[in-house]
Amino acid sequence: MKKSIPNALTLLNLFCGSIAVIFVINDDFVTASLFMFLGVFFDFFDGFAARKLNVQSELGLQLDSLADMVTSGLVPGMVMYKLFVLSEGSWGNSDINYSNFNFYHINVLPFLGLLVTLASAYRLAKFNLDEDQQTYFKGLPTPANALFIISLPLIMEFQNSDYINAIILNKWFLIMITFVSCYMLNSGIKLFALKFKDWSFKNNATRYIFIILCGLFIIIFQFAAIPIIIISYIVMSLLDTVTSK
Repeated sequence: MKKSIPNALTLLNLFCGSIAVIFVINDDFVTASLFMFLGVFFDFFDGFAARKLNVQSELGLQLDSLADMVTSGLVPGMVMYKLFVLSEGSWGNSDINYSNFNFYHINVLPFLGLLVTLASAYRLAKFNLDEDQQTYFKGLPTPANALFIISLPLIMEFQNSDYINAIILNKWFLIMITFVSCYMLNSGIKLFALKFKDWSFKNNATRYIFIILCGLFIIIFQFAAIPIIIISYIVMSLLDTVTSK
């Protein structure tokens, strides 16, 4: 029975990610983000449960990646697609006359956002074959990247800043975010994992400081804290790598 618990959590991750996709398609980013956050939550605890119950399996590993492909791969790709559409001024325009459909009139720029989905798939496949990434990540984990991207429409929704909205909806900014995201997902940069072998501050100083900073950033910046947290995560990982040499 206990062998099924981690896989059940993984399937809940996939279920939440699938629902998030539906809400992104319907332009409801707030509800989509809620289900994506839930999916990431289940993604964290399925591995935790597998380790604590000592029931890790190859099936669980493959299932986890398949679930992540939806929650942390397809969802952020669809969000980037929608942001590109919004940047082009055709947001919410779903009245397409398919009887007069002309392929040459398709705006191809929004499809650039789906590169995030492709890069996420490539990263997940590499991760499954890499036996070194036990105490650290090589490249930005897909859930972290997904949280970064889903934060963009949430910032627009809740921060109420025309200046910030103009930046986010600038097509060149979105192009930059897309390519940086794809690069970070598959880079060779070592990033620390939030896996505690013990609870001592000495062995987990970077992790504890990062968690404290996360709390402070969320209190101060609200949803704008998410990209700041992801950037801080990368910077702290680089510093940790340098100081540990």
